[in-house]
Amino acid sequence: MKKIILAFDSFKGSAGSLDIARYARQAIRKELPYCEVLEFPVADGGEGTTEAICTALEVNKIFCEVHDPLMNPVEVSYGITKDGATAILEMASASGLPLVAFPLRNPMNTTSYGTGEVILDALNRGCRQFIVGLGGSATNDAGMGILSALGIRFFDKSGERLEPKGSNLAAIEFIDETFVHPALKEATFTMACDVHNPFYGLQGAAYVFAPQKGATPDHVISLDEGLRHYAEVIKRQKQMDIAFIPGAGAAGGIGGGLLPFIQAELKSGIDVILDILHFREALQGADLIFTGEGKLDAQTGMGKALGGILKEARKENVPVIALGGGVEATEQLNKMGFTAVLSIQPAPVSLDKAMQQKFTLDNVERTVTQLIRIIKQFSLNQK
Repeated sequence: MKKIILAFDSFKGSAGSLDIARYARQAIRKELPYCEVLEFPVADGGEGTTEAICTALEVNKIFCEVHDPLMNPVEVSYGITKDGATAILEMASASGLPLVAFPLRNPMNTTSYGTGEVILDALNRGCRQFIVGLGGSATNDAGMGILSALGIRFFDKSGERLEPKGSNLAAIEFIDETFVHPALKEATFTMACDVHNPFYGLQGAAYVFAPQKGATPDHVISLDEGLRHYAEVIKRQKQMDIAFIPGAGAAGGIGGGLLPFIQAELKSGIDVILDILHFREALQGADLIFTGEGKLDAQTGMGKALGGILKEARKENVPVIALGGGVEATEQLNKMGFTAVLSIQPAPVSLDKAMQQKFTLDNVERTVTQLIRIIKQFSLNQK
């Protein structure tokens, strides 16, 4: 083998994509010291998107203090390209679900305000192009929080200003853009997400995603009604119908909720990343791809990071081996086109043990070593 590509997503809660690739590379180097190994950390718009993009671009890492989904102070980081023009950020850093303690998770009460503050910080530093990963949010506020941080105000029928949170969507009667940040009209946004859900309805933001964020069945109904109401206000005030735009339901309705107020394009998160990384060019002449994520299941090959890797690899007839901490639907994943789908676990272990970073990384190295040994021996036997 002359060229192997490593394109791992993070094993969320356990190990990051860069560390996983490093251990996989060590395994390959031990067995195939002269093989070219290329590393492409990937993500689908959620956690790890900023890291994946920033590895391919010359960026300055920026730190700023903003607010988490419950308006507590939190320090986050994002990237700005060396020319100062483009900001790269992800919702998960300021508005992500892990920032909210389990007993407090309730998208009726959470806000995306902190993500808006990150955008505001970048605008004030001169950025006018934005790449925003939408995955992993704790919110269902349709972007009220982001827009509020940028100067847009929301009022109820009594003229009272509303806090930007999910429970207030149904109360919005008027949206005031008088004090919007003046640079916003000059800015363009690429919003990276891995879902195509509409704004509301049974396949919309509330019904599909809010339960994962702590919503009860009653909350889901209220949030969906709020999204429907918000869409009507937008249609009346901005003459735009956001209801069934593919991806409008991403990140608790942010995919659709921001479109009437900013110059934005919704794009597949993995496609955005692969474009920036020039992944398709790197595929030329590759013999094998190793990819993986924490759990491999029926969703793995459908629109998410590994699905994007597989789609491009199949165009060039490059075999793809997927590794995961846990594996389900192996047969289905093989039919999708993965050459092999393997768990890295050496034996039955507790979830706590399986999630330990060093345990995960050692198992990645061990599994890749064994696979390369098989491939190397097979190649020798073919000669």
